Amino acid sequence: MTDNQITSRSHATDGATNGFLVAALYHFARFERFEAFREPLQAFCDENGIKGTLLIAREGINGTVAGTDDAIARLLTHLRAQPEFANLEHKESRASKMPFLRMKVRPKKEIVTMGVEDIDPNKIVGTYVDPKDWNALISDPETILIDTRNDYETAIGIFKGAVDPNTKTFREFPDWVRNNTGLHNKPKIAMYCTGGIRCEKATAFMKEEGFEEVYHLKGGILKYLEEVPEEESLWEGACFVFDERVSVEHGLKEGNHKLCHACRNPITAEEITSAKYEEGVSCSNCYDTRSEADRLRYRQRQHQIALAKKRGVRHIGS
Repeated sequence: MTDNQITSRSHATDGATNGFLVAALYHFARFERFEAFREPLQAFCDENGIKGTLLIAREGINGTVAGTDDAIARLLTHLRAQPEFANLEHKESRASKMPFLRMKVRPKKEIVTMGVEDIDPNKIVGTYVDPKDWNALISDPETILIDTRNDYETAIGIFKGAVDPNTKTFREFPDWVRNNTGLHNKPKIAMYCTGGIRCEKATAFMKEEGFEEVYHLKGGILKYLEEVPEEESLWEGACFVFDERVSVEHGLKEGNHKLCHACRNPITAEEITSAKYEEGVSCSNCYDTRSEADRLRYRQRQHQIALAKKRGVRHIGS
């Protein structure tokens, strides 16, 4: 058992009575039997009341799931019993209510889609930097700090001094790197993402592109927010997460952001007061890019959600 697994397990016990346990996990490994593994894994999660998404591919596994502490512990034991995932690590946080609607196990071509052939983090990857050492690295004037996430994520939080590529999807990242020759102006490249997985491929790609000193934050923003005291932190804002919590803050406390169900962008309490905001229909991010026909459709969906709530059930599209 790794130190990370020991820490995570004790953390789960400490908060066992606090809502649901959320586990973010990924592992790169040659996993040829991924398609045959889908149905048994789906059944295991369903039987244990676990919800979330797990992506499986020939290159490994990636996802975030939630359930009771015991259920998540059983799942992690089950996954680590597979030879390919024996060294799987995960990160934990809490949710006051179940943050997912359903459980989905999906076979994919890639567990994180970059769209570049032959990028294999098992063969080449950047240097991992523990959260406790991250501040020193990114404060070094010889370091260029790059956020590998997408624009809707960086909009609510980013490390001080980071370069924001303003990408819509991770597929845009390779072209952004190739079009920014200034990235070669300093010897060190430091990169980060939510949980670490995008940086596995991003740093591998950077090494293939000829960058020599490439570093990435081990465990991603989530691990940094968990371990680094707020008074020492260089993180500014909140961290977007891909579940109904929408964002988390220092100490992995649930943030105050909501999600616009029209465009799936995070919105603040201030943005909710905008004249362009209508619950489930529009926000200031998407109002000008949607037609009246779109908004009519969204209103109809929102009406169905309200009816379901009155009946005491959760609408599948909410």
